[in-house]
Amino acid sequence: MSSIGSLASFALLVGGVAAAVRVAARRSDPRELPHPAGWTLAGRRLGPGGTAVLLGGTVYTAYTVVAVPGLTYATGGFGLYALAYTVLLQPVALVVLPALRELASRHGLLTAADLALNRHGSHALALAVALTGILAAMPYLVLQVVGLEAVLRVMGIDPQGPAGLLGLAGAFVVLALVLLPGGLRACARFARFKAVLIFGMLAVVLLMATRRTAGPGQVFAEAGRRLSVEGLGSVAPPGSQAAYLTLALGSALAQLMYPQVLTVSFAARSTDALRRAVLSLPLWTAALGLFAYLGFVALALDVRTPDGHAELAVPMLLDRLDAPPVSGLLLGALAIAALLPAAVMAVGIATLVARNIYAEYFNPTATPKHEVRAAGLAAVVIITGALAFALALHPQDAINLHLLGGVWISQTLPAVGLAPFTRWFHHRALLAGWAAGMLAGTALVVSGGFSSVVDVGLGLVHLPVYVAVTALVANLLVALALTPVLDRAGVPRRTEQPEEDRDVQRRGSRFAVRVD
Repeated sequence: MSSIGSLASFALLVGGVAAAVRVAARRSDPRELPHPAGWTLAGRRLGPGGTAVLLGGTVYTAYTVVAVPGLTYATGGFGLYALAYTVLLQPVALVVLPALRELASRHGLLTAADLALNRHGSHALALAVALTGILAAMPYLVLQVVGLEAVLRVMGIDPQGPAGLLGLAGAFVVLALVLLPGGLRACARFARFKAVLIFGMLAVVLLMATRRTAGPGQVFAEAGRRLSVEGLGSVAPPGSQAAYLTLALGSALAQLMYPQVLTVSFAARSTDALRRAVLSLPLWTAALGLFAYLGFVALALDVRTPDGHAELAVPMLLDRLDAPPVSGLLLGALAIAALLPAAVMAVGIATLVARNIYAEYFNPTATPKHEVRAAGLAAVVIITGALAFALALHPQDAINLHLLGGVWISQTLPAVGLAPFTRWFHHRALLAGWAAGMLAGTALVVSGGFSSVVDVGLGLVHLPVYVAVTALVANLLVALALTPVLDRAGVPRRTEQPEEDRDVQRRGSRFAVRVD
């Protein structure tokens, strides 16, 4: 366990970064009237560099850099599916995100629900997209708190005890007083610190790990021996090709639909800036691969985590490799890695709540200033709720909910992800497909004991397939089948909202006309 020196260096790093971001905000934030586009999207002014560090820092969360080596530590090579997914993420993102950003910029859209309403003209479909984004992103936010809990636990602090509650409350204060008031602008500044600290921490840890081992050959040999002896898994598990492929593809598609990723993408000042930012993602993927390697290092150095807490493998490794002050700094970098995506997630979720639910259905005459205030209040409530859920739930429960979240957010792909490329689908068919995918995916996950894969029979062959992909196929089949049926039946289609009418249509009616 860590000493007072470790705790002091940890607190000094986190507090210093928070103070630096706060001072920079006071000096450079523009004087402008409160507007949702300013708070949520930083005025759509992020350049290639700012977008790159913010996009990478949001996609590659603290829980990612803790959970992926935790998977390799607990299951061996199967945990490397995350690398395949991040490798696929870049080409898919290069196609989808710039097209979505162009559409959002042209029509002044802030969220995926705005885009669904603008493109398909259906309030019911937009509400479905908004609710799905909120439900899917909340477990993801809770996992960032779980990552913070892992860091505190390694430093000898019980997250459920007084000291742990004080530490988590301190993280909440940083979010509530430093990041959330400034919205995405403050997050963009914080992202620069995260990028420097994560890559610096990785370099230091790899250097220390190299000094303790004889190189990767010995690490993989020792890790394979321990996995085999303890029956945990293998470095290269056989028969997992279909699961690998569908997990990687499904995870990449789902990642692009999360509110936090779309928020960062819409904030880029140009489509070219966003493309350049996406091209930087392989650097983060390489870093993630090295973090996955640290899971094998933990195995080779005989790190022993408590049962059911494989996510502690890397924090415990950091704590073991160097003196307490240095390990405190390394663990502080992990904490900062958790705070950034948590803040961006809170901004994205709060905008959906304030813009697409509160202002849409409960206060259609809300001014931009009122909408920003509502979003800020919602963000604080969301962060508080995430802390409460993380404290109340077992980490495995949070992971199970995140699995459901990935299945759910995938169901918005036909309505949102395909929106810039085709208008062939009928809006009612998209809504029916969304409902079918949500029901099928939830039923498969729950009935399968929260397994991420399900056996799919293709004739005499049964293949393990990622649940989200199975549900998405059901979603698309329903939408494909119903679209021509509805067209032949003469069911009218909604038309794309003209830019000049979008606020009038968005705010001009109540519940009675929302059922379409």
